[in-house]
Amino acid sequence: MTTVSAHLDAARQAAPEVRLPALVMSKRFQLVALLMTDALIITLSIIIAVAARGLLPFAGQPDTESIIKAIGPAIVGGWLLTLVIFETYSQRQLRAGATEYKRVLLATSAMAAAVGITSYLMKYDFPRAAFVLMFTIGSFALLLARLARRRVMGTIRSRGALNTPVVIAGDSAHIDAIAKVLRRESWLGYRVVGAVTNDRLTHTLGGLPVLGNLTETVSVIDRHKASSVIFADGSFESPSEFQRMAWRLEKHKTNMVVVPAITETSAQRLDVRPVAGLPLVDVAPPQALAAARWVKRAFDLIGSALLLLITSPLMLIAALAIKIEDGGPVFFRQVRVGRKGELFECLKFRSMFTDAEQRLDELAHLNEGAGPLFKIVDDPRITRVGRLIRRFSIDELPQFWNTLWGDMSLVGPRPALPTEVAAYDDDTHRRLDVRPGLTGLWQVSGRSDLSWEDAVRLDIYYVDNWSMVQDLMILAKTARAVLLPSGAY
Repeated sequence: MTTVSAHLDAARQAAPEVRLPALVMSKRFQLVALLMTDALIITLSIIIAVAARGLLPFAGQPDTESIIKAIGPAIVGGWLLTLVIFETYSQRQLRAGATEYKRVLLATSAMAAAVGITSYLMKYDFPRAAFVLMFTIGSFALLLARLARRRVMGTIRSRGALNTPVVIAGDSAHIDAIAKVLRRESWLGYRVVGAVTNDRLTHTLGGLPVLGNLTETVSVIDRHKASSVIFADGSFESPSEFQRMAWRLEKHKTNMVVVPAITETSAQRLDVRPVAGLPLVDVAPPQALAAARWVKRAFDLIGSALLLLITSPLMLIAALAIKIEDGGPVFFRQVRVGRKGELFECLKFRSMFTDAEQRLDELAHLNEGAGPLFKIVDDPRITRVGRLIRRFSIDELPQFWNTLWGDMSLVGPRPALPTEVAAYDDDTHRRLDVRPGLTGLWQVSGRSDLSWEDAVRLDIYYVDNWSMVQDLMILAKTARAVLLPSGAY
C-alpha cells in the first residue's frame, strides 16, 4: 500500500522544504505585495511611455509631461481599482493561471477604454503615443509579473511552504483519485490532511487517514484547522444536503470546492448554464477530429517549411559532426506508428553507434524507462556527438521533413514504436487518433522523467482537448524545455 507519508517523504528528499517567516506566509501580505508590484509596474509603464513616445510616428503632442504629471496618479489609481473590480486579486482567481491572465487583460482593456472614452467625451487632448505605449507596455509587464509570481509561488509550494491544508470528502475511491492529482501537482499548494467518508475504513487504499464520516465534516475541519474542503462524488445524497453544508461552512470561512465526475477535460470544453436553478455543465465533444482538419495541417506545412529553412545551417553542422566522428550514416531511420495506426519511417540524426540495436538485449536489465519505453540515463551506446545533439534535441530536427510530408505534426503525442503500440490497452489507443508530434505536452512536462501513466494521460488529454492556442503555447514552452533540457537522455 502506498501511504501519504511515503509520498511526502519522497517529495522532501527530491526538494528540501522551504521555511518562510510568518509574515510572508500570510495571505494578506501576499496580496499587498502583489498590489504594490502592480502599482510599481503601472507607474513605470507610464514613465517609459512618456520617455519613448518619440518612437511612434504620431508622437507630436504638446506638453505630454505636464499632462501625465497632472493625471498620472489618477491613471495609476484607476488602473489598480479596475484590477480589483475584475477580481484579479481574488484568491480563487490566483489559483488558475489562464483565468488570472484573462482577467488582467480584461481589466487593462477596460481601463484603456475608460481613458479613451472619457478623453473623447470631455474633448481632452490625451497624448496618443503615450496612450498606446502605456497600455501596451503595461499589459505585457503585468502579465509577465503575474507569470513570474506564479512560477515563484509554484516552486515554494512544491517545497512544502505556503500550502493550504485541505480535507477531501466523498467515496474513498474518488478521494484517492483527487489526492493523487494534488500530490502530483504539488505546485498548486494543497496539503491533504485526510479524508472524510462514510466508508468503514481507517485509511483509504491510497493511504489517507479517515478523519470522520460525512456528518462530521465541519467538526473535522475545525479540529484539523483545514482552510478548504473538497467534495468528491458520494458527498451528498440530495441538493438540499449540499445547500445546508454550504450554509454551515459559510460561518467557518472555509473554502468549498466541488469536484464533478469530469476529469481530464479542459475548461474550454465546459460551459456552466443555469437552467431553472440547476447549474448544468454543457460539455463540448472531444477535439480529436478537429485536430486532424486542414487548419492544423496548414499550420504544420507552413511551420515545418520555415523551420527547415531556419535550422538548415545547424542541421548541416550536425550532419558533418556525425559523419566525421565514426564515418557511419548520418540519419537513423526507424519505423513508428502514425495516425490511425499507419506505419511511417521516422527520421532522426544518428546519436548512437551503428551496432546499437544489436546491443539492446545485453542492456535490457539496465532499462530505466517507464512502461514499454526503453531508456537508460547513461546509455553506453550513445556517441559523443550524439550526447550533445540529444541534450538540445538537435537529433530530432530531421523530423521537420516528416511533418512536411504529413506523417507527423509539429505538436502531438509522442510517436510510438510498433512494439509499444502492441502493449496498448483500449484507452491508450486514443493517442493514435491524431498525428504524432515533434513536441507535445509530454515534451514540456518532464519528457523522460515522466511516468508511463502520466505520459499517456497527457497525450490523451491533448487529443481530447486540442486547440490551436494550446499548440502555440506548447511550441513556446518547447523552446524553454530545449534550452533547459531536464529529462532529455
